[in-house]
Amino acid sequence: MHRREVFDQAAGIRAGGRLWPDELLVAGVRVDALGRIAYWDAGAEALLGYPAEEVLGSRGERLVPAEGRPGARSLLERLTPGRAAARPCRVRHRDGHLVDLAVCAHRVPEPPGADGHVLAFLVDVSAALEMRVSRAIMEGLRGQSPVGLSALDSELRFLRVNSALQAINGVPEAEHLGRRVSDLLPDIDTAEVETVMQQVLDTGEPVVDLRVTGRTPAAPREDRVWSCSYFRLEDTRGRPFGVGASVIDVTAQDRAEHAAAESHRRLDLLNEAGTHIGTILDMRQTAQELADVALRGLADIATVDLLAAVADDAAEPGSDLTDGIAVRRLGKSAAPGSPAAEVLAPLGATLHFPPDAPYVQAIARRDPFVVVEVDERAIGASSCHTDVVRRLRELGVHSLLMVPLLARGRVLGAAGFFRSVPSRPFSPDDVTLARDMASRAAVYLDNARLYTREHDTAVTLQRTLLPHRLTPPPGIEVAHCYRPASDVNEVGGDWYDVVEMPGGRAALVVGDVMGHGIEAAAAMGQLRSTMRALTRLALPPEQVLRQLDTSLLDTSPTDLPDALLATCVYAVCDPATGRCSITRAGHPPPAVVHPDGTATLLELPAGAPLGVDGTDFVPTELPVPPGSILTLYTDGLVETRYTDLDQRLTQLCDVLTANSTLPLDALSRTVMNQLAPHPDDDVALLLARINRPEP
Repeated sequence: MHRREVFDQAAGIRAGGRLWPDELLVAGVRVDALGRIAYWDAGAEALLGYPAEEVLGSRGERLVPAEGRPGARSLLERLTPGRAAARPCRVRHRDGHLVDLAVCAHRVPEPPGADGHVLAFLVDVSAALEMRVSRAIMEGLRGQSPVGLSALDSELRFLRVNSALQAINGVPEAEHLGRRVSDLLPDIDTAEVETVMQQVLDTGEPVVDLRVTGRTPAAPREDRVWSCSYFRLEDTRGRPFGVGASVIDVTAQDRAEHAAAESHRRLDLLNEAGTHIGTILDMRQTAQELADVALRGLADIATVDLLAAVADDAAEPGSDLTDGIAVRRLGKSAAPGSPAAEVLAPLGATLHFPPDAPYVQAIARRDPFVVVEVDERAIGASSCHTDVVRRLRELGVHSLLMVPLLARGRVLGAAGFFRSVPSRPFSPDDVTLARDMASRAAVYLDNARLYTREHDTAVTLQRTLLPHRLTPPPGIEVAHCYRPASDVNEVGGDWYDVVEMPGGRAALVVGDVMGHGIEAAAAMGQLRSTMRALTRLALPPEQVLRQLDTSLLDTSPTDLPDALLATCVYAVCDPATGRCSITRAGHPPPAVVHPDGTATLLELPAGAPLGVDGTDFVPTELPVPPGSILTLYTDGLVETRYTDLDQRLTQLCDVLTANSTLPLDALSRTVMNQLAPHPDDDVALLLARINRPEP
């Protein structure tokens, strides 16, 4: 009897059943009537490792452990002619490990007419189980797996596809077989897919998670995204014969990842807006900062326009927009090499929009609007803009987002954001981002507007309170220079003055009210007026300062700020005698340029600032030879954030020495330009050349 037929009869498993006998290693063994092994085939040697010469004639002592021998004898005893028996058995492999087998035995006559020979077949239980599991897995992958699977030959033609891939592609298996991907799915980038598969076939290197986007007959009106992986198929000898592919629809995951990335991008851009917009209180720079930040992920071109009335700090325009609006361009930025940016009006230009323009309507409604396709209505239908819109379209601008700039209930203007091909049109999330950025920028713009107004008011007030014309007595030539603080800070309370006194003398004064803004300027005006009145009484310098100190202490908070302090240097010069009495009240030391052109600092008692009670002011008498130049100044000339004060004082003396031959007005400008071209604080400078008066 053929051993496969015996196996079928003994085990009760038909060919084509679940165990796939053709694919299992089945060992054949024959035991004679005396229980000795009489036949041992190659399958048995492969299964258990013993060559035939080591087991033939034995009773299987090396094969069956002692504890399993009673079971083996019981199996043999139960066998009767014409009937098969099967049972599990644990057998020792030649290398020592135990193997679980299924033993199928059948008593056969050998030789003919005799009874007692047993034919047994051995099957590895673990291999049988593995085959069962493999069969279940393969069937599951083919019919139940949600992953699309396929096998393609060396020509990249489909050999097999599972049901999941049929559903993904919307094409039955019969139409797949023998065809390439490019034949079935023309609406995806099949050139890339087939290039990758050919590369896998040639190199054997798998490719994992290749993202492919397109449309299939299963969803012909919707772009889908798939994650595709490819590996080479090889036969038992390692020869490549095709490519295996897995396809997973990751459209939802891709959209979620894209949405999360977009959310992070918008958040990062909004954080950048908070960091890079409004760095200083200047409307033009703030507008430009908004335009620059928008190019980091929101737009390809950005413009920032303020209403002309706002830019000029005039009254807020009324609600009547029948004549349209006028705006001034304060910010503009474009991606490098963008030709469309040249079509838009440059910085500083004043633009007029007709009342029917969406620009005007957006400002009137105080709400953003999106123009998906730029046309004449996007910027204005007036004849002056038709050509601009046409040129923008020709240069690739396809989408426009305009956002009003709102701060404290007031419309300041609008920001325009343009996108060019291949950028996507503005989404609702983009509109929200642009609104948030514009809202922040509008607050900074309004702060800059209010600051500029207060700054200009303080500068105007201070310049009004400073002397416009100085009239020193004969023998004294004066030059003065005042420079307000840069836009980083507000103006302060610096002042200078020259007051003529009886006897041909003159009082030279430079002072500095501590603080900034309009209040400091107002306090400076009151101190200067008080000082002039006291000087005309011909009081000694120390008494003048003492009276000023008392006036500050007695001032009520309604007149001047609380805890008002001021520094001052007060000098009374008599050109007839060549003498000068100087008193300091916490002020930087004066410098003097001697007749030989060298400049030095005067060593004088520093004193305490005005407004500190219980301080004595000590005057110092000094000779002032003819031709000497007395230099008085405020601390803004020599104090900076990053330079030592002693170095700055030395620099002042060096500049005075190097330029001592210049006319007095030129010398004052030179000192100011070299030491304080853009001061962080106000600077007042007073130069006085002392000569003998003519008889």
